[in-house]
Amino acid sequence: MRIKGIVLIALLLASLGIAAPGKTSPASQRAFQKMASLAGDWEGKDEHGMLAKTNFKVVAANTAVMETLAAPGMEEMVTLYSVNGDKLSIIHYCPTNNQPHMEATPPEGEVKDLVFEFKDARNMASPAAGHQSKLALRFDDADHFTEIWTWTQNGKDVLMTFHFARKK
Repeated sequence: MRIKGIVLIALLLASLGIAAPGKTSPASQRAFQKMASLAGDWEGKDEHGMLAKTNFKVVAANTAVMETLAAPGMEEMVTLYSVNGDKLSIIHYCPTNNQPHMEATPPEGEVKDLVFEFKDARNMASPAAGHQSKLALRFDDADHFTEIWTWTQNGKDVLMTFHFARKK
């Protein structure tokens, strides 16, 4: 009887278009595969022409992508990308010792852009404290992409743009 009840609930959720816990959408899987395709070393420049480097690595039994970004004038930063139902989720480990959590809703078709919006943060003293609040990724082709980070502090935004090419 209990199994029938669980099956009925699952069918009801499916008919309503509500994802069951742990269930991913095809769009989120495509977006995650796009992130995984970045595995390797990348070099680029920021908007001032300063050298930047990043590396992507697929980790945790192919359930996460880890980015390690070395930007001019900053300590190294780590961002973990993973699927969370119908969204892509990131936790950004910042040199300021806070960890913003952001989510992107992937497109149904080809993944050319992903925009991660701030959801919450760990270890952030107040909402006015400096933190990364947005990340926009643009995939130009298999060997080029752009990251645009938004740093928010005291209600003011500062953009940091990086143009990367795959290191050969």
